Amino acid sequence: MDIRNKANRIRLFSFKSPQMRAFHLSWFAFHICFFGWFGIAPLMAVVRDDLGLTKTQIGNTIIASVAITVIVRLAIGVLCDKIGPRKAYTWLLCLGSLPVMMIGFADSFESFFLARLAIGAIGASFVITQYHTSVMFGPNVVGTANATTAGWGNLGGGTTQILMPLIFAGILMLGVEATLGWRLAMVVPGIVLFLTGIAYYCLTQDAPDGNFDELRERGELPRAEKEYSMRSTFGAAARDVRVWALFVVYAACFGVELTINNIAAIYFFDNFELDLATAGLIAGLFGLMNLFARTLGGVFSDLFARHGGLKGRVRWLFIAMFCEAIALMFFAQMQVLAVAIGIMLVFSLFVQMAEGATFGVVPFVNRNALGAVAGIVGAGGNAGAVAAGFLFRAESLSYQQGLLYLGMAVMLASFFTFLVRFSPQVLAEEDDAYRTASG
Repeated sequence: MDIRNKANRIRLFSFKSPQMRAFHLSWFAFHICFFGWFGIAPLMAVVRDDLGLTKTQIGNTIIASVAITVIVRLAIGVLCDKIGPRKAYTWLLCLGSLPVMMIGFADSFESFFLARLAIGAIGASFVITQYHTSVMFGPNVVGTANATTAGWGNLGGGTTQILMPLIFAGILMLGVEATLGWRLAMVVPGIVLFLTGIAYYCLTQDAPDGNFDELRERGELPRAEKEYSMRSTFGAAARDVRVWALFVVYAACFGVELTINNIAAIYFFDNFELDLATAGLIAGLFGLMNLFARTLGGVFSDLFARHGGLKGRVRWLFIAMFCEAIALMFFAQMQVLAVAIGIMLVFSLFVQMAEGATFGVVPFVNRNALGAVAGIVGAGGNAGAVAAGFLFRAESLSYQQGLLYLGMAVMLASFFTFLVRFSPQVLAEEDDAYRTASG
């Protein structure tokens, strides 16, 4: 897929160009999706008491919240290739707002489980975010663009941990009982999701020169048929071992972040005997690192590419993953609150830089199947969260033991980066494209 007129600079305070409108709307939409996706996580101590949930049942709902996203991410990538990111995002946001608001009707473990399962679909928003910036920005800045939009979107995981307890507390101040308060609190992100979907449709376009249907009418983009059909592009991506290597890598970075988002508040609440608001604030610090950490991963990916090409991008990905594993294993051993917070921030830095580094590589694996590649790799993040979820649902394992085993798994996954290789022809072509885009 040859998209022309990609931006070779990120003009952060500009909203005039279609590239920068896509940049800002995509990160904001993904950020809001986190409010709906993980809005219930910092309130789980209240929900646990209201619905009488066991640790195993809470673990099952955590798995449910990320499991369905694996399937939806696989589908949403090829859907972007077909209908474009603008329509795909609009439909996902508007439809996804419904289960977010309806979780308040849950009155048992079963209904709560099904609600979290349905809400998990909006996690596929990440794939659309990465797809949209990949078609809007040139090879010299695409790593930074992808990492920044995803990072500022992931930042929603931190702000959610902080704001949802405050929204809940505000509702309680109105005289509402806690059993009704958490239900009303979830209406807020649902409404914002729906309004963001409308804004995305009105303010963005699929590519620098127009929407996909317009480009196809003008003959500037191949129609989604034959080798460009959804089936063909997905098949091409699925047969590439590099895609599955990145699937494993992303499982071990974004999957870990999703897991921490789900357990951090209740982990600090139980292990360090904190109140709900304080535990949520500390847990929120992990996600707030996305303000700059994931962007750094993309910036370093672009810098490594300047001197080492695509090999440099892969080399940096390994470094970030390996450091993430070490930091996570240290965090699992912490017994003192202040030290635990410090190590958590170091761990957060590397896990998010690894995510940015991963999608600094993804746009170059197969340009003709960009959506399918992004979808499969993105699904890896949720598959990793599902696998990690089983560590934290077992009554026989403490959260600290689970984190230690998770760190070991991340270290093993870091070596999968060595499977991501490119032919000499592709290396030369991308080096030329980088130099051209850099001016």
